[in-house]
Formats: sequence, C-alpha cells, structure tokens
Amino acid sequence: MDFPFKNREQPIFSARAHVFQIDPATKRNWIPASKHAVTVSFFYDANRNVYRIISVGGTKAIINCTVTPSMTFTKTSQKFGQWADSRANTVYGLGFATEQQLHQFSEKFKEVKDAARLAREKSQDKELANTALTIAAPQDISDELQSPPVMCVNGPEDKLFRSQSADITLSSEKERIKKMLSEGSICEMNLEAELFTLQDSNSKLVAALHEANANVEQWKKQLAAYQGETERLREQVAELEAHGGQGPSDLLKDELTQSLEELEALLKAKDEEIHILQSKKAEYHDMEHDRDEAIHRLREMEMRSSDLERRIQNTEQNLSNSLEERDRMDAEIQRAIEILDIKIFDLNDLRQSLVKLIDK
Repeated sequence: MDFPFKNREQPIFSARAHVFQIDPATKRNWIPASKHAVTVSFFYDANRNVYRIISVGGTKAIINCTVTPSMTFTKTSQKFGQWADSRANTVYGLGFATEQQLHQFSEKFKEVKDAARLAREKSQDKELANTALTIAAPQDISDELQSPPVMCVNGPEDKLFRSQSADITLSSEKERIKKMLSEGSICEMNLEAELFTLQDSNSKLVAALHEANANVEQWKKQLAAYQGETERLREQVAELEAHGGQGPSDLLKDELTQSLEELEALLKAKDEEIHILQSKKAEYHDMEHDRDEAIHRLREMEMRSSDLERRIQNTEQNLSNSLEERDRMDAEIQRAIEILDIKIFDLNDLRQSLVKLIDK
C-alpha cells in the first residue's frame, strides 16, 4: 500500500485583501478579521485531491475553507466580494485594492470550484466501482473465511490467532502514524503559508529599503550643500556685524538671517527623515530574522515528515511479512484439515469393518 505524502499542499494562487466575517448575531454587519490587508491563497492537496482557501494573520488562521462545488463567490461592489462556508457556518468577505484584483480572484474561485466538482465526480465513480467489485466477489472466499476451525489442531490455531492479533496491532499502529503525519502536514502547510506571507512582505521591504537608501544618498548630498551654504551665510552675517554700518543695509541682514533660519529648519527636517528611514531599516532586519526562523521551522517539519514516512514504510513491511506468515499458516492449517479428513475417513472404514466382524 502506497501513501503519496511527498507531494505536499502548495499555493496555486494568492492575492492581498482585507478579510471580513459576517456578524453571527445580526447576520448583516461585517466584522474585520484582520487589521490590514493579508495574503489569501488557494491551496491544492494532491493527496486528498481537494482545494482550500487559506489566510494566516500572525499565528492565527483567519480563513481555512475547503472549496466545494456548491459554493458561489458573489461580487457585491467594484472591490468587494463574498462567499458562504456552510461547514464553518459563516460568510467570508474580501475587500481588494483594485477592481482587477477582485476579478482575478473571482475567476480563480470559479476555476477551483469546477476542479473540485470534477474531483468529487471521479471519487464517486471510484467508490461505485469498488462497491461493484465487492458485490461480485467469489462466494468460495467467504465460505473459506467462515469455515469453523474445529477440525484444526491446537498448534496451528494458536498461531493463526497470534498472526491476526499482530495484524490488528500493526493496523492500529499504522493508523496512529497516519494521524501524526496528517497533523504534521497541517502544521507544515501553515508554516508554508506564513513563509509565503513573509517572503511577500520581505520583497516589498527590500524594494522600499533600496529606494530609501537611494534617497538617503541624495539627501546627504543636499545636506552637505545646505551646510556649505549655511556656513557661507554665517560668515557673511559675521562680516556684516563686524563692519557695522559699512556693509549692506539692515534689510539685507534680515533677509540673510531669515534664509539662515529656513536652512536650519530644512536641515532639522532632513535629519528627522533620516532617523525614520534608519528605524525602518531596523524593522527590515527584524523581518529577516522572522523569515529565517520560519525557514528553520519548515526544515524541522520536513525532517519530521521524512521520519514519519520511514516509520510508515517499516510498518507496511512488517504488515506484509505478517500477511505472508498468515498465508503460510493458513496453508498449514488446510493441510492439517485434509490429513484429519483422511484419518477420519480411515477410522470410519475401520469402524464399519469392526461392526461387520462383530455381526458375523
């Protein structure tokens, strides 16, 4: 039995939007589910052949909705759309920045819904085929399974019970490992969604940082020019004060003083802008640290998934060996039954011969 866990759930489409949920009390008002625009992604699970809409805000899943053929995405305005999730008993609303983004999301929703419908039809056809095969199974197999083992000797019967017990134990162990792997796959999917969001934010921060660095270099050159101009004006004001009435008029002095004050105010404003850009640079480094942590956690989850796959392979191998052992024991039991049948037939002949001798 094969379990294709190597193809993990992957995003197939993503968009940025403000997420809302309907008020469960009034069923009319919208409640914001995110303080700002977040990434909303369509995911495809190749193992279960299902599609989901997922959005993660921080460490919490804002949207975790399985797409079904009965769902419909409705545009209620130029930049807003909604759909109902009967399983979660709620209605989700998305507010986009542009009408084009809303149109792209709506088209992708229709495409995914059609794919989900085809997947369900294929699954139903497969179940019908399996049911037909089960009904048409040979009757002699069920007769063989229902035959009482009263003719068997104690040794083979005990071995049969032990093999069946081992089979049940292995099956339960495999189900437990499958559950653990499923939980690990969900955590891994959340980490991938978080990493996808971090990478999106990181690319925007890198672009903003490059632009800010270019602006800082330009502002530094302007500051150097302003500082040179300020020093020159200071020297002129000092010369005017030293010469007294021999220089220009008081009006010119006032104009120079006013120009000096304006330049000093401009220098102060530029210093504040540089300080803001430096703080944004620190936030960018924090975002890089968060991204590295998410990548580390994702790698740990991949290692755990690989370990679980190895354990499942070992369990399947043990189960296969147990099935072979059970088949071998069944063959031995069948041979013992045949021998016992022959012995009983011989004893019956002997009894009839003895009866005939006694009658004579």
